[in-house]
Amino acid sequence: MTPLVFSSTRYDYLADRLVACTAWPRGEVERQRFPDGEKYQRVVTEVADRDVLIVGGTLDEDATCEIYDLASTIVGAGAYRLTLVIPYYGYSTMERSVHPGEVVTAKTRARLLSSIPEASRGNRVYLLDLHVGTIAHYFEGAIRTVHVYGKPIVTAAARRLGGADFVLACTDAGRAKWVESLANDLGVPAAFVYKRRLDGDTTEVTGVSAQVAASGSSSTTT
Repeated sequence: MTPLVFSSTRYDYLADRLVACTAWPRGEVERQRFPDGEKYQRVVTEVADRDVLIVGGTLDEDATCEIYDLASTIVGAGAYRLTLVIPYYGYSTMERSVHPGEVVTAKTRARLLSSIPEASRGNRVYLLDLHVGTIAHYFEGAIRTVHVYGKPIVTAAARRLGGADFVLACTDAGRAKWVESLANDLGVPAAFVYKRRLDGDTTEVTGVSAQVAASGSSSTTT
């Protein structure tokens, strides 16, 4: 069954490109803002007995709620199957707790999206290159998660930008293995920067491991 494509406001551009590539039909949503900032949404396109795909990222709380509200309404209107495509899953700075009582926002938002009513043929969510792979397991209940790796696209872009001789650097320890794997596939050295988060806006570099050669000379930092 050909899916009907919807999107959150800030991902309209990506849904439009998807429709252009696939010729899948585009779902229409009427939107407006009330003076107090409250958002109005109305699903204009008939979705009963349709396979529905929603493209949207959890860029912030407003964007997350927009996906939740839209998906819940579409299922309530009789969608046959619901697929969420989330190119960017936020909350990566709070994917685990370090101190007692900290809210693991990546998990609580996954639970929120997991509570979207289930379509007759089920719900599923596609997640792209998560900051930490275990986030995929934060989703609960009947929703099925699919973690998609964009390595072929990233390696092609890195080769196009860096040419044949460059160093692939990682600025976050949580992505070190992923960056090392990319570097191995590309046949280039990997460099790593280790940092410590001091607060919501400030980080401190605690170590650098890199070997960079330029103009015939080489430099190693550890």
